Amino acid sequence: MTDHSQLLAISDLGVVFGHGANEVTAVKGVSFTLGKGETLALVGESGSGKTVTALSILGLLPYPLARHPAGSIIFRGEELLNAPEPTLRRVRGNRIGMVFQEPMTSLNPLHNIEKQVGEVLEIHGGMTGEAKRARVLELLKLVGLPDVESRLGALPHELSGGQRQRVMIAMALALNPDILIADEPTTALDVTIQAQILELLKDLKDRLGMALLFITHDLSIVRKVADRICVMKDGTIVEQGPVAGIFAAPKHDYTQRLLAAQPKAKGVAAPAGEEIIATENLKVWFPIRRGVIRRTVGHIKAVDGVSFTVAAGRTIGVVGESGSGKTTLGLGLLRLIGSEGAIRFQGQRIDGLSSKAVRPLRRHMQIVFQDPFGSLSPRLSIGQIVGEGLIVHQIGTAAERDEHVAEALREVGLDPAVKDRYPHEFSGGQRQRIAIARAMVLRPRFLVLDEPTSALDVSVQAQIVDLLRDLQTKYSLAYLFISHDLRVVRALADTIIVMKDGTVRESGAADQVFSAPRDPYTRALLDAALNLKASAHS
Repeated sequence: MTDHSQLLAISDLGVVFGHGANEVTAVKGVSFTLGKGETLALVGESGSGKTVTALSILGLLPYPLARHPAGSIIFRGEELLNAPEPTLRRVRGNRIGMVFQEPMTSLNPLHNIEKQVGEVLEIHGGMTGEAKRARVLELLKLVGLPDVESRLGALPHELSGGQRQRVMIAMALALNPDILIADEPTTALDVTIQAQILELLKDLKDRLGMALLFITHDLSIVRKVADRICVMKDGTIVEQGPVAGIFAAPKHDYTQRLLAAQPKAKGVAAPAGEEIIATENLKVWFPIRRGVIRRTVGHIKAVDGVSFTVAAGRTIGVVGESGSGKTTLGLGLLRLIGSEGAIRFQGQRIDGLSSKAVRPLRRHMQIVFQDPFGSLSPRLSIGQIVGEGLIVHQIGTAAERDEHVAEALREVGLDPAVKDRYPHEFSGGQRQRIAIARAMVLRPRFLVLDEPTSALDVSVQAQIVDLLRDLQTKYSLAYLFISHDLRVVRALADTIIVMKDGTVRESGAADQVFSAPRDPYTRALLDAALNLKASAHS
């Protein structure tokens, strides 16, 4: 029987940023408890205050910019709110672990994976030598990182988004904390790994008596992991209670809207236009070098012989597990990394062109990256970020560029008044919309969308899908849509490519692939997605 003796009690928590006319209330009057062995889900749209609430527990907000006008955070009888730094250091990692939302910004880009996971064990656990290395291997295997021994020396940029998230989970679990705060821990993961990570967290919670504070925008997984839910909106909890009760009979209209929000099914597609981009037998191989003279002893075949065509007004959806080559395919197609094989853009061969010759075409071929915080310069304002491409390609006067920026921001659901603010002032979902605006402002013919909705809550996912459809219809855009979220892919794609280990396992019309998949791997992906969805509605 689960022991719900109280570990954490938050009472009337308030969080304010700024002072005077610039003061913003991010959290107001938040109260909840978390018991031993219990899982509590904080659910709400981006900017609702979920992450700010969680960061307050460990004193990780940007003080003194942030302050707490009211509240109390009691962990095992000890007050953590405004506690001295030595007290917080004793709790962080040892007693309360945290998995952050954006692993690329949380991992040190200069240190390999073994060093970063081992650092937690050495500093907080006193482990050294072979014992430390053995524990690092154990943790990385536990979270499903493939080829662990060969990955120990890898730097964060050499891993896929999902693999980086798994490393973050391993670091948070290293010392078997009493409470694990998981801030969107499955955001970057494909459905099969999502299921594995959720099962892993449940198993660890049960085995260690660990409590879990699970922050998410994805309601389809809440029913699978949580005992209770707190629904947040505009910094307050509008509804909380047992999972079964809230899913069966939500009382607040906001909760009802969240549960009903899903990307709409794709309607009848317009006739395909002219060929925009095509590739034949595309290959991206990375050499494996060993020894003193760095001799090439083999290759990692990240993309191996992929061929397809994208027409105007059409979308090809690329699905597959993390590390299957989806993002590498998009980068190779745009000539952002070296590749072999024919690439045609609007009838012109571009695979043999120099970087200088390709540069004028780049305004017509844009990309939205998976990690918006990592791709947005922290030193530029939003207006400068979105308008940078207009300056590079010498489009319009200064006044015209300002209007283009304002229009792009409006199209992605942001007030043009935010143009003077900076990326760190926005939630993860809002940053992703800024990244989309930066690409759309140039009105490209072809757009690679690398997990553009992965950081967004379900209601904003639906808005972004509608936006992408509207833009595609209006400008006859061609999309290469990369995603692990099969619901979103089904809502947008005309054709599906299923990738595994750099090769295409199955391709065809979206309806055919979803309704009658031929390959066992495709069926496994669809089964995993259906199981998550079923758990949300059971």
